[in-house]
Amino acid sequence: MTDKTDESSAAYENPEGAEPSAKAPQDPAPTHRRGAAAALGLVVRRLRQPLPGAQPRLRFEMPPEYSQHEEPSEDPDGVSRPQFGDPGPRMSPQHPLYMGFMGTVGVGVALLVYWIGSHTTQLLLWIVAALFIALGLEPVVGWLERRRIPRPAGILVSVSVLVAAVVGFFATLIPTIVGQVTEIVEQAPVWVRDFMNSDLFRTLDDQFGVRDRIAEEVNKFVNDPEAVGGIAGGVVGFGSTVANGLFGALIVLVLSLYFLAALPAMKRWGYRLAPRSRRHRVEALSEEITKSVGNYVIGQACVALLNATFAFIVMTIVGVPFALLLAFVVALLAFIPLVGAMIAGVVVVLIALTVGWQTATLYAICYFAYLQFEAYFISPRIMQKAVAVPGAVAVISVIAGGSLLGVLGALIAIPTAAAILLLIKEIYIVRQDKH
Repeated sequence: MTDKTDESSAAYENPEGAEPSAKAPQDPAPTHRRGAAAALGLVVRRLRQPLPGAQPRLRFEMPPEYSQHEEPSEDPDGVSRPQFGDPGPRMSPQHPLYMGFMGTVGVGVALLVYWIGSHTTQLLLWIVAALFIALGLEPVVGWLERRRIPRPAGILVSVSVLVAAVVGFFATLIPTIVGQVTEIVEQAPVWVRDFMNSDLFRTLDDQFGVRDRIAEEVNKFVNDPEAVGGIAGGVVGFGSTVANGLFGALIVLVLSLYFLAALPAMKRWGYRLAPRSRRHRVEALSEEITKSVGNYVIGQACVALLNATFAFIVMTIVGVPFALLLAFVVALLAFIPLVGAMIAGVVVVLIALTVGWQTATLYAICYFAYLQFEAYFISPRIMQKAVAVPGAVAVISVIAGGSLLGVLGALIAIPTAAAILLLIKEIYIVRQDKH
């Protein structure tokens, strides 16, 4: 019985009839790979282990929700955590001391906020711009997260695309400006010589002594140290303006990265500042506002990109000079709602007039016809998930935002107006309807 069992097991292990004692040759490669993988895993585990004596870094965490009727919680080891005690009864708002003290504190806080705001205007503008960019990129990051891409990778991709677009714009703008300035400097003596040899200049020189007057003014300017110092100061001022602009762009980029990374935590902290009874409503309104702002930025960017693409194609066909540079300008201006596309069209038409009125007319017909098509067919489909603001309110908000904060104010005007309208509709009108 035992022999039969051994024979059956040997037949099961060797179905093809091979000798039980014969060993099949083994490939050393899998063994080598397994050994390398094990060594790599050991190195990774060693790297993950904290250094001797190291402690975890302290993090600023959100406190747990609790009410004054809750009992003190306990640690896992059963030891009750000490608390700071229950708050006492609030002082009556009608108490004279309370009214006087709180009134003085309120006035002092208002003056302090005004002083801080007046001395940190540039910083506040950078913060607003970074927050606006972060809210605009948040839908893209969320879309990538839903595709199982980690949030840090999504933030990196979104910001990289934005930076690449800005760098591409300036990489096209700066060489064009340098080339045009060089051409003007080279042609300026020829233009001056041709003008001075013209009959018009000779007539003016005979009647008014223009040549002597010009020579006198040039000598006076060269010999005036204040004028030369003014030119040097202007150059230094231009350099400082460029340096401040680059520094501001770097600050906005860094703040945008931080805001994108911390936006969920910032929302949670903001919602915790509201009373628990109203927290759900505050969260719903805030999510609707931030979602509307993000959808507006993405939608407006898509509209501006399509506008610039169409303008570039038409400019290339009709022969408008500097088509690529002007396409970047059109995209930048088209991002400003309502009036940006019209301004871009007028700018390109004026430049096209340097080629000929036929070129300018052809481009104007094509571009302004596209604006009508965009207004009725493209924008409604792209912006259907964005904000809805009445036309009059949109125009007024864009003008007011541009007057207060320039281009940044014009960009954030419509989302701000939409947020104000939403708050009025959901809070003030609802409250008035209940009375």
